[in-house]
Amino acid sequence: MAPKEIPVDEQTVFEPSPAPHTPPDLRFLHYNDVYHVEAGSAEPVGGVARFQTLAKYYREDEKFRDQPKLLTFFSGDAFNPSLESSVTKGSHMVPILNKIGTDVACVGNHDLDFGVKQYRNLTAQCTFPWLLANVIDPALGDDVPLGNAQKTVMLTSSNGIKIGVIGLAEREWLDTINSLPPGIIYKSASATAKELIPGLKRQGAEIIVAVSHQREPNDNKLAEKTGGGLIDIILGGHDHYYAHSFVNGTHVLRSGTDFKQLSHVEAWRKPERQGWDFRITRRDVVSSVPQDAEAVNLVGGLTKKLAEKLDKPIGYTAAPLDARFTTVRTKESNLGNFVCDLMRFYYEGDCCIMASGTIRGDQIYPPGVLRVRDIVNCFPFEDPVVVMQVTGQQIWDALENGVSNYPALEGRFPQVSNITFETDYSQPPHKRILSVSIGEEPLDESRAYRLVTRGYMGRGKDGYTSLLIEEEGGTAKEIVSEENGVLISTILRQYFMSLKILGKWKNWAPAMTKKFTNIQSSLQQTHDFHEPTSSTNASGPCPRRSSIAIPSSEQHHEGAQGDPDTDDEDYEYDDSELIKFNEYELGLLRRAMRKWWRLAGLKSTPKCADEVGKEELRVDWTRAIAPRIEGRIKEVNKS
Repeated sequence: MAPKEIPVDEQTVFEPSPAPHTPPDLRFLHYNDVYHVEAGSAEPVGGVARFQTLAKYYREDEKFRDQPKLLTFFSGDAFNPSLESSVTKGSHMVPILNKIGTDVACVGNHDLDFGVKQYRNLTAQCTFPWLLANVIDPALGDDVPLGNAQKTVMLTSSNGIKIGVIGLAEREWLDTINSLPPGIIYKSASATAKELIPGLKRQGAEIIVAVSHQREPNDNKLAEKTGGGLIDIILGGHDHYYAHSFVNGTHVLRSGTDFKQLSHVEAWRKPERQGWDFRITRRDVVSSVPQDAEAVNLVGGLTKKLAEKLDKPIGYTAAPLDARFTTVRTKESNLGNFVCDLMRFYYEGDCCIMASGTIRGDQIYPPGVLRVRDIVNCFPFEDPVVVMQVTGQQIWDALENGVSNYPALEGRFPQVSNITFETDYSQPPHKRILSVSIGEEPLDESRAYRLVTRGYMGRGKDGYTSLLIEEEGGTAKEIVSEENGVLISTILRQYFMSLKILGKWKNWAPAMTKKFTNIQSSLQQTHDFHEPTSSTNASGPCPRRSSIAIPSSEQHHEGAQGDPDTDDEDYEYDDSELIKFNEYELGLLRRAMRKWWRLAGLKSTPKCADEVGKEELRVDWTRAIAPRIEGRIKEVNKS
């Protein structure tokens, strides 16, 4: 049933002249790049529930009763990045995309963030096809698209008109996906369109729609090379804004982001079948739009499941992880070292700088089980990791900014990887850095370095103006942009999954294994790791014990290695010896510890726990991490 009392808030983006006075021959709904299912606080608030209300309005309202049924196009990026996806690996988006009534989608770069195998698992559950015509995986066969996506599809409107649809992507974002199989072949989008579209027309296609996932300039370039009768309209994604252009007789449209906008497209056949006229209407998903009750229940159910998954164990640390503000915002931290190293190795950078305000835990995580909730709470921000090309001087200036307000506990203080620097806090701000080395070599101020950092810093926030990217008016050259980057929480979860011995993720693909094996080898050069130990053979006390209960049938068939095709969520973890405290109790314990430490006249700050020795380690389902302090930040002239 169509929703009632929908506010009239339409914006006409394009209308043919003269304006048509007859019902359209076709009706489309378009959206792209959606990540968050719940509404935000600023207008347009978005959210699936209000978006679904508008989708139902255009599909079912009495106003459209005698018109062709709505066809819905999605232009990619749904399975990542978001905090929700870092927990669900994108699975929570499948019922949402299906419920919206999507008819066809183009593969986006973030849809592949968890590997091709997981992409295929998710898309197999979708009720619509995913297209990608110009990215070929030779391992799947001759001229077979990546992930077994389809190249084209023929849709048929309720009035019998055939719509030929082709999916196209740009070359640039392929270089940003770390989990792709080897040997991927990219073909020119325009050349692929010229090759395949004539076949669609021979099959009876009366209109050609390209669903794409590429930047607006590349969509415009595609229109320049294929317009004038080949492609009638390009429905694009990848950019996170609303835009329309008309290039060489072809309409180019992108419809915002994050369930905050959509486009309603009406099409009329021109006289003598010489192309199509379009009326394009933009709708913002504002708070005055009522929420669809069914969608509210769907989101509520997904949110409840998400909360349950947050308590799932994901990893194990044998060393206390220091995330206290008093540490990470004033000095080197073992957690800061570990995360910066992981970011650098993930993107194969020369070095990494991360503002310490990224780390929000403000506590020591003691040796033992790490849960998904720990990762999400400690790294809650949703600006992805980015990679940029900067000079040595820009790195020096960034470090000067990072230590400029010491000893204030500011989030700009830098945590680093493959960088060693000396600082003298007795000197005035921006003149405190004495020396900087990248790896074993002194910093070369004129050399170009590949720096891994946060998108937040690439926008010049927290005083990091030396890292401002060119698109924002700076001089840093983007290699991996925010649109292509992955969240820190997602990188951490993928890494911990790679350490699993038992309870392995069934959709972990070979390309992911190769990548994270290299990352593990690189991290071992700095940080310690402990191999799994049978808890029944271990001796001595263990502060937080964890083992997996493996069903007897699986033990019989798979032995100690467990079932490699079993998702980690299918196992039960034995936490019977773990003492649990609520947040209030933890606060009391921390305050009592600080007071005791002060009254005892002890210097420095209290440590929560020492590192667990190999003889104490009782974890049989994963390798345990033990991050280290390395002396990367050296303070001279200490008072």
